[in-house]
Amino acid sequence: MSPIKPIVKLMESKPADSVDEVMCHCTGTRRDKIQRLFEQGMDIEAISDWTGALTGCGGCEWDIGDFLKELAAQRENGATSNK
Repeated sequence: MSPIKPIVKLMESKPADSVDEVMCHCTGTRRDKIQRLFEQGMDIEAISDWTGALTGCGGCEWDIGDFLKELAAQRENGATSNK
């Protein structure tokens, strides 16, 4: 059996939006870390400064940006439904 097969299986076993999903492979920054920093009031620039995400190859730029937009929308929807 090829050593690649178990790795591919491992990658397929987690949903793409898993809290421990690595969103920036250059720095190893995970989804849950980005969410915690956002919830602490950090914007994308502060999160990048804090974690190093978005400073390497640039492959995570859209994924992290979209994730932060989702979090902002959830926050906004939660704020409007509490009124």
